[in-house]
Amino acid sequence: MTPGNNGASTPEDDDPFGYLYADGQANGAQPPSGGYGYPNSVSRVRTVGDRPRGQQHAAYGPAIPPQQGAPGRPSAHYAAPETYPGGAPTTQQPMPGTPGGGRGRGPNTKGLLIGALAVVAAVVIGIGVAMLNSEGEDDKAGGDPTPTPTVTSSGEPTPSDSGSPAAEEDELPAIDAKTLLLGGGARTASDIKGARADGGFYVTGFNTVGASVTWNVNGIPESGKYTLYVGYGVPGKDANATLTVNGTAASTPVDMKNWANAPEGDYEKGWTKTYNYVQLNKGTNTIKISCEQGNQCDANLDQLWLVKGWVQ
Repeated sequence: MTPGNNGASTPEDDDPFGYLYADGQANGAQPPSGGYGYPNSVSRVRTVGDRPRGQQHAAYGPAIPPQQGAPGRPSAHYAAPETYPGGAPTTQQPMPGTPGGGRGRGPNTKGLLIGALAVVAAVVIGIGVAMLNSEGEDDKAGGDPTPTPTVTSSGEPTPSDSGSPAAEEDELPAIDAKTLLLGGGARTASDIKGARADGGFYVTGFNTVGASVTWNVNGIPESGKYTLYVGYGVPGKDANATLTVNGTAASTPVDMKNWANAPEGDYEKGWTKTYNYVQLNKGTNTIKISCEQGNQCDANLDQLWLVKGWVQ
């Protein structure tokens, strides 16, 4: 080679149109006949579509078998990637855990809601049980102590409230005048009409200090509150007496007012009843009604009976 003209010795010097220029012709460039314009070109040009049918380019990738076209149609020179060995799959893969490849479902909100409600219900029940237990303990700690035998109040029945004890005793003990224990000059009689005791008997002679009637009550089912009724008759004026339960005198007297509004001196029209609230022990108790200093005791007594609880 000579300086300034190195010839077409390198690929970059291969000018496919070199034959069109004077220097190219001087260097031996000729019109193309299967390569570039220069002799000994590194590549050979072929006419488009001149590749023999069925040949594959072996420079890159695996050999691709020739495609067989449908009858009456030319064979395709292109194969889809999924037809190559190891190519991409042709079907869409279902999502894990989704039947049929469909879109996955969200979380089971219904199950979560039921679980939350169950927890809330359990908490509410636990709180309710704790509150009931607390109330029970408070009742035990602050409940009424064991009742002591005493009198707490005296009742004032209306004139129409004068029925017999049989309808009010609720299977509790009752006693008539002739079976009471008498003391201090008290005695039984039956000449004044209207007494409700058996045989029309009543206790008279009560208008003397020291006179008394005593009732030893048996069969009290349980300790607690009871109402003591006293049947009596007054001669058109008020009376009262002292009540003692199991040896303890009550601060409230047996109030024997003229609830029947009887005329003065008329014992027969003065029959009525009164009551006192008492606390009794289970079993046997002693109830005493007496005429003491300060009492006005002009009255006849015919019956005593008990009712459970403190009546209103």
